[in-house]
Amino acid sequence: MIGIFYGSSTGNTESLANEIAIKLGVAASDIHNVAGASADAAKTYDVLLLGSSTWGVGDLQDDWYAFVEALKKEDLTGKRVGLFGCGNSGSFPDSFCDALGILHEELSGTGCVFIGEMAADDYAVTDSRAFDGDRVLGLVADDDEPDKTEARMEAWVQAIQNA
Repeated sequence: MIGIFYGSSTGNTESLANEIAIKLGVAASDIHNVAGASADAAKTYDVLLLGSSTWGVGDLQDDWYAFVEALKKEDLTGKRVGLFGCGNSGSFPDSFCDALGILHEELSGTGCVFIGEMAADDYAVTDSRAFDGDRVLGLVADDDEPDKTEARMEAWVQAIQNA
């Protein structure tokens, strides 16, 4: 069972979470805004899809800070975790979607298994924490390349389904 957890300040990440849910057939009751969710809810899912926009110069969306600390205290052993987020590569190339990298770093060592990494060859910017060499850590929706979001989402959803 898939649980989607997101933090959203302007609604973009929430919209992305809802689009992902539709594509994966995830019920509305399994979509959680981390601003009001309990990390304890993660226990009920086999797959966690975690979404955050990036703020400032490479910061997590504000609601994630407390939630990720609580999530790290849960038993994530064997849970499959996919990451998604929103950013703006034109204005913030050095910190583009760093929130994905932060979530990845915070949850590494918890026993979870990351899924949904993709080839980064479709991205003009690959120097941020959202990228690991020639891989992007998850679905990255770029405000500067909205025409590529749908294809990227389809490929990522397929990777999640195959994981």
